Amino acid sequence: MLYLIFFLPLLGSILAGFFPKIIGDKLSQVVTSVLIIICAFLSFKILHDVYTTQNIYQINILSWIRSGNLNVSWGIYIDTLTAVMLVVVNSVSALVHIYSIGYMKQDPHKPRFFSYLSFFTFTMLVLVTSDNFLQLFFGWEGVGLASYLLIGFWFHKESANNAAIKAFIVNRVGDLGLIIAIFLIFTNFGSLNFVEVFSKSKDLSTNLIKIFGSEYKLLDLICIFLFIGAMGKSAQIILHTWLPDAMEGPTPVSALIHAATMVTAGVFLVARCSPLFEYSALALNIVAFVGATTAIFAASIAITQTDIKRIIAYSTCSQLGYMFFAAGIGAYHIAIFHLFTHAFFKALLFLGAGSVIHAFHEEQNIEKMGGVWKKIPLTYIFMVIGTLALTGFPFLAGFYSKDAILEASYFSKSLLSGYAFTIGLITAFITAIYSWRLIFKTFHGKFNNENITYEKVHESGAIMLIPLFFLSLGAIFSGYLFKDLFIGINHQSFWGKSIFFNNQVMLQHFPVWLFFLIPTLIIGSIPISYFLFLKKKKNIEIFIENQKPFYNFLKNKWYFDELYDSIFVKPSKKIGNIFWKKIDIGIIDNFGPDGISKVVKNISIISSKFQSGFLYHYALVTLIGLIILVTILII
Repeated sequence: MLYLIFFLPLLGSILAGFFPKIIGDKLSQVVTSVLIIICAFLSFKILHDVYTTQNIYQINILSWIRSGNLNVSWGIYIDTLTAVMLVVVNSVSALVHIYSIGYMKQDPHKPRFFSYLSFFTFTMLVLVTSDNFLQLFFGWEGVGLASYLLIGFWFHKESANNAAIKAFIVNRVGDLGLIIAIFLIFTNFGSLNFVEVFSKSKDLSTNLIKIFGSEYKLLDLICIFLFIGAMGKSAQIILHTWLPDAMEGPTPVSALIHAATMVTAGVFLVARCSPLFEYSALALNIVAFVGATTAIFAASIAITQTDIKRIIAYSTCSQLGYMFFAAGIGAYHIAIFHLFTHAFFKALLFLGAGSVIHAFHEEQNIEKMGGVWKKIPLTYIFMVIGTLALTGFPFLAGFYSKDAILEASYFSKSLLSGYAFTIGLITAFITAIYSWRLIFKTFHGKFNNENITYEKVHESGAIMLIPLFFLSLGAIFSGYLFKDLFIGINHQSFWGKSIFFNNQVMLQHFPVWLFFLIPTLIIGSIPISYFLFLKKKKNIEIFIENQKPFYNFLKNKWYFDELYDSIFVKPSKKIGNIFWKKIDIGIIDNFGPDGISKVVKNISIISSKFQSGFLYHYALVTLIGLIILVTILII
């Protein structure tokens, strides 16, 4: 069973990618989808087995690398944390595969697309089932490669190519941090195996390492570099710029990358390495600060965006910030709980947005929509459910996980718990505002599209709506059904040794004023958004006009792209031009191949003049050559 869940996605990817002419378009879609569906069912079975038996499954498939002290096997390691990730990855991936059958119906390259989707799922499974840092890194890079292929799937679009390259390059920056962390771990722990490394973490928690004449705490450096890797994959502030541009890929790609796979890898890494992070207060404070800052940073941008997918993408970035600051205060189990619930309602929102785009004939600007809730009622209902869950509406999935994060930060004794709680509370309100802004502008008010008529707007087919239905069930019930297991009184027995609980964050009941304040903010955001973005739109227009610099600051994403363009892109191009024109062409080519060929050519031209056809010319050349030869011999 463990082998099946690991290799079935790879099998589907190979069949669809290498034999499309043999199995055809339809069969490639069916085969890849069925194999992932099987994996999804097996994932739930594995989670049940791990929970009931408390067993840890570890299988060595083969010996991978043996070189000196480095001994790395390729294996499958499944504990509770891995089992939860398997459920998230495979269940969402299965629904995305099914949805894609309808969404990509008109695309001529369906086998390639489904091959990429399955390959993406396989590399994520490699990442979460690894038992050592090197195998994890292989899956880490595999996810990066798969995201590059999927984001740039429509390679005929320049914007898609640019977005794919941007995602690939920005992630390489973060990956450098992960590589350095792996080097430090192997050098100081003598192993890359999780169990061996984590067992030594307490003994090495006071070790110092000298760099450039200064001493630093070993685990501080390792955890900071691990987190830099996590920042790249999970699009935290500074390394976040690739995430919104990744919307250039097909919508199912957005749902898979930004709900269940690639962006959650960073949160998984921090939770997996909790035995290391718990002995580094500095690293945990950095995680909490970056996570909380990212949460409000991304939310502030989302409220000004008009592209439906970009709004949801920035929402993902913000919710990942919640997960990280939960981990930063030591509540790793709550971070994973939010990761779990978020996967369902965020995939629901992305796929719902795809249904809206499909209905509007590829229109993505919410300012050019409106007034269609009666035309696409099922999509509307599913989007509303996803929005309610995202905003933390009482008794839906996001309510339980987000509320738990706020509780943990309120009662935590961490240095940055106050900052995290305050930012988390403000961000929750902003999230609700921009989420309902999306709903009201997309489905209510006047129909604003000039490219198609109202009558041509149509509901998606059953093949696209069925996945939305199942995701809506997850958005409604996943929080209530799993809260006791994930974060309840006996959560430590559920998680076992998969998460290290050193400085346990004890959840308590909020003070009465907070208990009523949070739901009031969330529920109150609905009429506020209705008033601001539907009923009294002129008030917002006047505000924007009066606060133009501030609005442009948010609209232009805090000018991070422009800043990076000035600091990195333009200087790199100038340096590249200098090396290209002055050194490569001016020196190397000029005195190298071009120079030699020029000399040979000139000699050939001169020599050709002696080929006149006159016998006395040839006799003269022979005589001159003979004289030169005799002279050389005499000398």
